[in-house]
Amino acid sequence: MTDANARRAAQLLHHRKAGLTPGEPIAPPIVPATTFHLPANGTGANGYSRAGTPGWTELEAQLSLLEEAETVVFPSGMAAIAAALFACLKAGDRVILPADGYYVTRVLATEFLAGLGVEAQMLATRDYDSADLGGAALVYIETPSNPGLDVCDIAAIAARARAAGARVVVDNTTMTPFLQRPLDLGADLVVAADTKAPGGHSDLLAGHVAGRDAALMARVRDWRRLSGATLGPFEAWLLHRGLETLELRLERMCASARFIAERLAAHGAVRDLRYPGLPGDPSHRMVGGQMANGGFLIGFTLADAGVAERFLSACPYLAQSTSFGATHSSAERRARWGDAVPEGFLRLSVGIEPVEELWRGIEGALAG
Repeated sequence: MTDANARRAAQLLHHRKAGLTPGEPIAPPIVPATTFHLPANGTGANGYSRAGTPGWTELEAQLSLLEEAETVVFPSGMAAIAAALFACLKAGDRVILPADGYYVTRVLATEFLAGLGVEAQMLATRDYDSADLGGAALVYIETPSNPGLDVCDIAAIAARARAAGARVVVDNTTMTPFLQRPLDLGADLVVAADTKAPGGHSDLLAGHVAGRDAALMARVRDWRRLSGATLGPFEAWLLHRGLETLELRLERMCASARFIAERLAAHGAVRDLRYPGLPGDPSHRMVGGQMANGGFLIGFTLADAGVAERFLSACPYLAQSTSFGATHSSAERRARWGDAVPEGFLRLSVGIEPVEELWRGIEGALAG
């Protein structure tokens, strides 16, 4: 862990300390109130829960320490993505989106933004580094891409986008701020689905937008207030708690992913393995610089859809679910969602199980 990440991890655990008075709880309370006491000519930290809540205040303080930027929380990753897009785009604009990134972002652009006069250009992640960005109002990046794990150079793209008059938004869900820092690399906004590793326990939906441009973040905050895309008090509390173990969980998840990826690469049933942490992977060029390590996601292909589904059913330590970043390892066959991948392609999210036992389960299922 870098010194900076160690500092952020420690601060994140103790961010409430300076403001506590004697007898206050160390953990933030859950406050389900929607309205707050506002006497005549009085002001308060909160007035109505669509504009702000005590839970958001605690959670945003925590995330702001992690991002080192102003942060606004949302009830899902897609709500955060929508807020960033609507804050940056207007009729007549063109946005560049990853053709191989999270598919729901593309659907939002084609089904809704297009109807409002925004043109969406789809571009493979591996082509971002050489693409002409001229004429775009917004360049939206997802690196490593989900599920293919291709990468692009955030700093170089941000510099080129700025020269072309475009803003840059980076979806950092697959890495988190501990493993990749898009704002430090020149992005205007970072978005993330905190449903994934930050929450980490498959029991909440949440997301956030972070940025260092006060005017742009004011638009993001206004979008939340006006659209009503608000996070519930219990979900805010769950995410606050989940963040406290994020650094610890990531350390084990990423180390285990490297171990599992090496074993999978040597297995005869596995084809086209992708893990950025392996030296031979096309995305390895970004590890150690832009990316702290290879992350916790692995992609690989089995013979066909039937073999892949039998493997998923046979492995005792893989949840068959469509999310990632949880304490438990999970995997799914992504072709069933329409991703442009082979029928036998699997996205594996490595959790915090004892790694040798996890591998025994995977190896046994591959042999079955």
